[in-house]
Amino acid sequence: MGYFNALAIWRAGGRAVRITANDIVPADSLDALVIGGGDDISPRLYHHELQVGIRIDPVRDNLEFGYLERATARRIPIMGTCRGAQILNVFRGGSLHPEIKDAYEGVRKRSTVLPRMGVNIVNDSQLYNMLGAGRCYVNALHHQSINRLGEAMTVSARDDDGIVQGVDCQLSELVFGVQWHPEFLVFDRSQQNLFRRVVESV
Repeated sequence: MGYFNALAIWRAGGRAVRITANDIVPADSLDALVIGGGDDISPRLYHHELQVGIRIDPVRDNLEFGYLERATARRIPIMGTCRGAQILNVFRGGSLHPEIKDAYEGVRKRSTVLPRMGVNIVNDSQLYNMLGAGRCYVNALHHQSINRLGEAMTVSARDDDGIVQGVDCQLSELVFGVQWHPEFLVFDRSQQNLFRRVVESV
């Protein structure tokens, strides 16, 4: 749990607890699970070859899979941002594009903390209901993207290049992920509504 995620949860009225391999918190004590950004997910988890030069964290992968299993079994809210959205999809049996530029010909490299990427939100999705709009502008700090959807996962947002930017899980009332970092968009009330909705649902 990064500082900005913890701050966003605090601003929404919640209390964040940071979990790492060295700081384990009982999964059954959590009211909701928020998984943030970080290193790439091991391609072996979605049956893809490991590429040279990428940073992976198998310990974190296993840790998050364990928490996702318990959170799913208990049907508590789950929110994933960037890597968190990706691992949610992989946990559900989906796959990723290891490199966006290899999967989408002609797409420019995207790397900005500023809200410069246009995203189209699917009507009646969980994300649409939380943002209250069919389009928004967000940041982009990822080089991977969701490929094949996992079980019960649906697309809730795509950018103007057609790349998946948001997903919902249909098995629970509030399980979703976004490829961007709403925690960095501290002055965007609609983006902060994502955290507010999670806190208010527990």
